[in-house]
Amino acid sequence: MKKSFCQSCSPTGQMFASCCPLADFSFCLVFRWSRYLKIKFTKNDSIQAEVDLLGYCAKEWKEETEQARQMREAYEELFWKHHVKYIRQVREDNYCVLRAVLFQIFSQGIPLPPWMKAIDVLKLPEKLLYSQGCNWIQQYSFGPEQYTSSNTLGKLRKCIDMLKNQWVEISSIKDPYERGNLCSALFGDESTEHQMYEAVKFIMLYQVIEAYECLANKEHIPSFFHLLFTRDTSLDPLSYMMNHLNSVGDKRGLDQVDMFLLGYTLKVKIIVYRPFKFNSADFQVNYMEAYQRDWHEVFLLTEDDQHYHIPVTQI
Repeated sequence: MKKSFCQSCSPTGQMFASCCPLADFSFCLVFRWSRYLKIKFTKNDSIQAEVDLLGYCAKEWKEETEQARQMREAYEELFWKHHVKYIRQVREDNYCVLRAVLFQIFSQGIPLPPWMKAIDVLKLPEKLLYSQGCNWIQQYSFGPEQYTSSNTLGKLRKCIDMLKNQWVEISSIKDPYERGNLCSALFGDESTEHQMYEAVKFIMLYQVIEAYECLANKEHIPSFFHLLFTRDTSLDPLSYMMNHLNSVGDKRGLDQVDMFLLGYTLKVKIIVYRPFKFNSADFQVNYMEAYQRDWHEVFLLTEDDQHYHIPVTQI
């Protein structure tokens, strides 16, 4: 007898409107658990388990230098006043910001942004190429992968499809423990990870293109876009892609203005703790604009503005 799958257990990633009444519930549980175990035992530890924040600090900053003393004070401030009790270390590569932000979105069960539900995001590559004349998007580069095929649009669709399916599936899981386990497993699969990050990068590019057209039509755009378009290296979407996005994941991470763009694209507030800026106004930086206060929050912690980890208030 052919098995039916419920919404979150389809092996092909196909999403159904509701659980099929013929679905074998026990079979679905076994399928989901076996998938989790398969990924878990091949995981690459891109996001580590929670460790005590002050214990981490004592290990990393044990010297008796002025810098180390300041860092210890900063971590104590985070522990007592900001209620950060744990830290999850994130692999220190050029995807670390995307990894840390997307992991929190998934683990919190934050739903897909409304704008991504309102349009067919899978058709964005074709829309930009054929409807908006952006034939230059075929020069899009996929991070550290040396991709030279002519089928850039097909690869972009595959990446976007992976991101959307995983996002919808995981956000539909109501049990936070089960959702957390599946997130940990998902972010242990490097191939899947990289596809999702490349999808996020391309959707960020889409937002830049939309904002540039609004600017040309003298329409209102969020203020950070003005900063982005005044840089010599990102005067327009093409230069932004060629000089910035194409190398993210390969030679560089995200700049400060990119953090605004990332939060705006995913509709989350990105709040960053910077212990190395302790006792200054830059100790905590909020990447959002005033009207975005009702968005979900994700938190990052950085000691150098290059590599980012995840601060945790509770497990």
